[in-house]
Amino acid sequence: MKATEVLQDLTGRVRDAVGEIPRGLPTGVVNAHPSGHPNSVAWLLWHSGRELDVQLSGLTANEQVWTSEGYDSSSGVHGAGDSMGFGQSPAQAREVTAAEVGPVIDYVAAVCDAVDTYLFTLGDADLDAVIDDAWDPPVTRGVRLISILHDAVIHLGQAAYVLGTDSEGVEDSQ
Repeated sequence: MKATEVLQDLTGRVRDAVGEIPRGLPTGVVNAHPSGHPNSVAWLLWHSGRELDVQLSGLTANEQVWTSEGYDSSSGVHGAGDSMGFGQSPAQAREVTAAEVGPVIDYVAAVCDAVDTYLFTLGDADLDAVIDDAWDPPVTRGVRLISILHDAVIHLGQAAYVLGTDSEGVEDSQ
């Protein structure tokens, strides 16, 4: 198996994980802050898509899926602006809400499609190219792709965990 195929498999797992989130979740559950945590399920899903999208756009020089496919206006996500959630204060994270979860799920899946499209353009040698020498060691394309996919896996896992808890705890939020 080629390294790019491994990354495509990982992208598919991100897509599968977001696809397992129930589309009909009540808004109160989607926007809840379990145990007072600033990251709701809406934030976790939105951030999973945004961090992939923003950083993929940096690799490809293509417009972000967020704007190119209109998710910035059609996703029903409020309070997010053009950010991706990295470095947000707890208050800023709490401002991110979703009118419904389905469009946010669709956004993450669309970004996974964009990642796959990009991966099809790469050969294994492309993964060794240094794309950010501000770090020690410098960051390669392969490391960046693993990093952003890993972050999405972590946040989608957190959303799945929250949704798998007792619903009273999930809805006890604000």
